[in-house]
Amino acid sequence: MFRGLLIDKQDGQQTAAVRMLDEAALPEGEVTVRVAYSTLNYKDALAITGSSPVVRKFPMVPGIDFAGTVETSTDAAFTPGMSVVLNGWGVGETHWGGLAELARVPARFLIPLQAPFTERQAMGIGTAGYTAALCVLALERHGVTPDKGPVVVTGAAGGVGSVAVALLAKAGYEVAAVTGRVTEADFLTGLGARHIIDRAEIAQPGKALEKERWAGAVDVAGGQILANVCAAMRYRGVVAACGLAASLSFPASVAPFILRGVTLAGIDSVMAPTPDRLKAWQRLAADLDTAVLEKLMRDITLDDVIAIAPDLLAGKVRGRLVVRVGAAN
Repeated sequence: MFRGLLIDKQDGQQTAAVRMLDEAALPEGEVTVRVAYSTLNYKDALAITGSSPVVRKFPMVPGIDFAGTVETSTDAAFTPGMSVVLNGWGVGETHWGGLAELARVPARFLIPLQAPFTERQAMGIGTAGYTAALCVLALERHGVTPDKGPVVVTGAAGGVGSVAVALLAKAGYEVAAVTGRVTEADFLTGLGARHIIDRAEIAQPGKALEKERWAGAVDVAGGQILANVCAAMRYRGVVAACGLAASLSFPASVAPFILRGVTLAGIDSVMAPTPDRLKAWQRLAADLDTAVLEKLMRDITLDDVIAIAPDLLAGKVRGRLVVRVGAAN
C-alpha cells in the first residue's frame, strides 16, 4: 500500500482525497518509480477541482510531473536506484500520475535526472520550466537573438513565465514581464526582467497592428492578450505560444503575419519527443541558476495540495509549487 491523491467520480460527482492505494491498482508500464517529489501545475489544479474535464479516466491519480528513483524495471535503460524525471505524456489525465508515492509508467515517458539538479529542484522546474525552455529554444531556432530587440513574457509571475524570464535574461535578452500582479515587480526584476507591464495594458481589444515593440514573445495566456502581443511584434518577430491561462480563443487579425512576417510557433510539451525534452533539460541545466530557481520554489506537502489548487487557478500563486511526496535522495 502507498499514499496518493485520488480523484474519483460517482453519479456525476467528483471527489478528491489523499488515501491509501493498493500497488496492484497501478497501471501497466515497464518502470515502477518511488516518487520523491511532484508539483502542482495549472492542469493539475483543473483536474483536482473539476473545473475542466482534464481527467479522461476515473479513478485517477493527478500530477503531470514527478521525480524519484527507479524501484523495478524491465527496460535496460532504467535500472533500480536511478533518478528519473517525468513530464507530461498524458500522465494525470489518462495514466496515473505523480501525486502518489509510487508510479508505474512506460519507459519512454522517462528521462534521466539531469545534473546538477536534485529531484526537488527538477520539480521546482517541472513541466512549467521545461515548457519555458522549449519556448526559448523555439525563439532561438527561428532566429530571435538579443540584438534583434526586446522580448516579452506574459504571465511572468507564474511557473512558465518566471522560468522563461530567468532563462531569457541569462541569455542576454532585454525582457519585459507582463503580470496581473504588479506587486511582484521586485520578484520579476530579481529574475532579470528590465521592464514590468501591467496585464491590464494589453488585455483589452486593440488594433490589428500596433506599434512594433517586440522581437520575440513567450505567451502563456492566449485570448486577447496573445492577439495584442502578435499585433505589436516587430518585422519577422516570433511568438512562442504555450498556454491558455486567459482564454482558449484567439481573436486576432492575419495582419501581423502577412504584413510583418510574424511567426506564431506553437509549443506542445505534453507529447514532445524525447530528443526535444533532453535539449530543453540540458538548456535548463546549463543556464538556470539554482540560486534563482530557489526563489521560484515553494515547498508544500501532499496533504496541502487539495486546499491550494483553487488559489493556483485564481492566479494567487507565485512561481512553482513543489510537492514533497515521499523520501528523497
